[in-house]
Amino acid sequence: MTAASPTTSAPLTRQRSALYAGNTGAVIHRGLLATRSTNYLVVLSGFFEPVFYLLSLGIGFGALVGTVQTSTGQEVPYAAFIAPALLAVSAMNGAVYDSTWNVFFKLNYSKLYQGMLTTSLGPLDVALGEILLALLRGAMYAVGFMVVMQLFGLNLAWTALLALPAVLLIAFGFASLGMAITSYMKTFQQIEWVTFIMLPMFLFSATFYPITVYPEPIQWLIQALPLWHGVELVRGLTTGALSGMMLVHVGYYLVMIAIGIVFTTNRLRALFLK
Repeated sequence: MTAASPTTSAPLTRQRSALYAGNTGAVIHRGLLATRSTNYLVVLSGFFEPVFYLLSLGIGFGALVGTVQTSTGQEVPYAAFIAPALLAVSAMNGAVYDSTWNVFFKLNYSKLYQGMLTTSLGPLDVALGEILLALLRGAMYAVGFMVVMQLFGLNLAWTALLALPAVLLIAFGFASLGMAITSYMKTFQQIEWVTFIMLPMFLFSATFYPITVYPEPIQWLIQALPLWHGVELVRGLTTGALSGMMLVHVGYYLVMIAIGIVFTTNRLRALFLK
């Protein structure tokens, strides 16, 4: 076996350095500074939406509903049924907003990524930095909502502590896939499709009532949606209804993350490093 010659190893080294410079922190730092100076009101407003849903439906309407049966057959108060679903939705909303609308503007109007990629940063640095920024926003929403759930006594088991890493996984999945999809969009009309898709996911992913209310073919369709997996994962952890399906939910999001990072990196490289 012969060692690789310098002439063959040098191009490989240059390819790796062009792809990833190990400076994702610079992208995150720039994003945090921009959020603090211009977007903090938008960030704060996103936290209150699920809280209002919880107060109006979970606490208000829930007094009329009583208890609801989870997918594992456990009877829980209605507020405890929808609260973990709203927690998953909160993480999704924060991650998707940052990885779609913000990324779309930076990609097509401010031309921020073009400037970044003229430095030593590689497309993987930019992709990971933007995805982690979106993950951070989703995590902020989730932690705040988790505190609200604790104040209302809606965390029914000690396993609710595991809901926080689960929510980070959900936000990571939506952020990575959201940025990958956004990198192919060219107009505001196209980006509006993101909202069009998120709304039915929010309404029908067993968020407000059990999935068993639907006919079986509709249940299969809903179970293919990413939010349903997040809702079931978080609900199982906050209510203590653990099952082997949780591993399926986790695996679903790990695949989302891998697909999103690969597609985003390749897309940025194709757009700006021709």
